[in-house]
Amino acid sequence: MSLNPYLTLNGDCQEAFELYRSVFGGEFMTCQTFREAPEDLDIAEEDLDRIMHVSLPIGDSVLMGSDTCDSFGPPRIMGNNFSLCFNANSRTQADEVFAKLSNGGKVVMPMQDAFWGSYYGKCIDKFGITWDILSDHVKE
Repeated sequence: MSLNPYLTLNGDCQEAFELYRSVFGGEFMTCQTFREAPEDLDIAEEDLDRIMHVSLPIGDSVLMGSDTCDSFGPPRIMGNNFSLCFNANSRTQADEVFAKLSNGGKVVMPMQDAFWGSYYGKCIDKFGITWDILSDHVKE
């Protein structure tokens, strides 16, 4: 189980994470563009080279991020350009945490098996904080 920050940028995610890597050292665990996403996501041509997901280990944590694109909702602005990512130990724990955090808030994406192999959902709690809940334990 872990809790990590997730930054959403607007076309400059690669540049930002190159800076963070130069500051903190290490190598990216993952760095994928939207060009690598399944075709059914229907990403606009001008967004294909934006970062879909990047993760950089820093000490015991992982700083994660992506670029936003019009296909995924309104543009990010300062103040709503981050979320907290909770990586659960099991699907059951992910479901429980998701239910509690989304209660009184808003479900953005219900818990489901994601194309990258995790069990994943996104919600906004009643305080306006965005949460990404996932479990890499998809077969329980």
